[in-house]
Amino acid sequence: MAIASINPATGETLKIFEPLNDSEIAAKLDLAGRVFPNYRKTSFSERSQWLKQAATILQQEKADFAKTMTLEMGKPYKAAIAEVEKCALVCNYYAEYAPSFLADVDVKTDASHSFVRYQPLGAILAVMPWNFPFWQVFRFAAPALMAGNVGLLKHASNVPQCALAIEDILHRAGFPQGAFQTLLIGAAQVADLMADDRVKAATLTGSEPAGASLAAAAGKQLKKTVLELGGSDPFIVLPSADIETAVVAATTARMLNNGQSCIAAKRFIIAEAIADKFEKLLLDKFLALKVGDPMQPDIDLGPLATSDILQDLHQQVQSAVNSGGKVLTGGKPLSDGPGNFYPPTIITDIPLDKPIAQEEFFGPVALLFRVPDIDAAIELANATPFGLGASAWTTNNQECDRLTTEIEAGAVFINSMVKSDPRLPFGGIKRSGYGRELSIQGIHEFVNVKTVWVK
Repeated sequence: MAIASINPATGETLKIFEPLNDSEIAAKLDLAGRVFPNYRKTSFSERSQWLKQAATILQQEKADFAKTMTLEMGKPYKAAIAEVEKCALVCNYYAEYAPSFLADVDVKTDASHSFVRYQPLGAILAVMPWNFPFWQVFRFAAPALMAGNVGLLKHASNVPQCALAIEDILHRAGFPQGAFQTLLIGAAQVADLMADDRVKAATLTGSEPAGASLAAAAGKQLKKTVLELGGSDPFIVLPSADIETAVVAATTARMLNNGQSCIAAKRFIIAEAIADKFEKLLLDKFLALKVGDPMQPDIDLGPLATSDILQDLHQQVQSAVNSGGKVLTGGKPLSDGPGNFYPPTIITDIPLDKPIAQEEFFGPVALLFRVPDIDAAIELANATPFGLGASAWTTNNQECDRLTTEIEAGAVFINSMVKSDPRLPFGGIKRSGYGRELSIQGIHEFVNVKTVWVK
């Protein structure tokens, strides 16, 4: 089955690629297997130089890369520019800090000398999503390559041009041929890759079913995985908060990437005492958002990435309404032209005992809940199978301590929207996955943590 690049704003087919056949896949695995023994012996200074050069290429050609992202998956062009810049940031970060993150660590024992040494594993398979088609890959590739591993990228099938561009960037930066390869293949071939002895571990960012499938395939081979899956992130606002600032952040956090972000705020949990004011301000912000061609600089919201995503989102909205929810704005696809456009939508009054209240809405839909106090806010925040991120707004120190301690998530941001930062570990708990990316914890996921004892 062909791999197609389709513009979600127009429905136009941009380019079609033939997926790799079995012999082509085998050749790429052979190349990865051949290059690793030599690549692992390259110095940190060489790898750092190549990674810094990748950052330079990203910065110099960001307009072209951003255009490719916008045309393939529909994110606003200005957001795509920011994504390329963030990729350059993570490259420079690991170029600078990886040598210290991976330095031998002396441990005092009764040996003459004992220490921990970090060594690469080999070829790491990255199964990556379409929503941040450059950032998701570079936040894996930068630490993996600096650790001495080689990378195999199975990108989402709707962003093949992004996948090929990333491979080209890293090769032009100086990394040896075969150190990072894009595999244009379908999801059905991932299990066979995991069964190949040359693939040593895998990371996946994507849906729960995709994560479970990869974990099962890896488990049969006793290979490590890191999974970053979905989220139904709460956004809690308590009476002491700066409501106007919180509403601005809430709008940005919900509409990030056209609402298609695992860490986007999705469930807005508002204290009853301020709920009327918050709801009115949020509605005003949503009504002011401009929807349209994501290549235009004044557009706030572009199309959803595929027609299937559009249909799935609308089915969820209908389910919320059928469960008792009330639509304040939006609520159905825009039908006055081509493309996968869904308007900014707010739904209130969904009964808490309905399953739809716990689901992840992957699009520009905000679910608004009212609670009497902080106890109910924390209980509702945790009443979901997910545990990726959470944002909470308060100026009360005691409330801050409770929120950071009691919310079940991989990250809690107080008086700020949730975001990823190369300096901080990123990942979730519960059905949002396991393991961490970024920071020192991320680079340690795919290394052999070797104990050395000398006497």
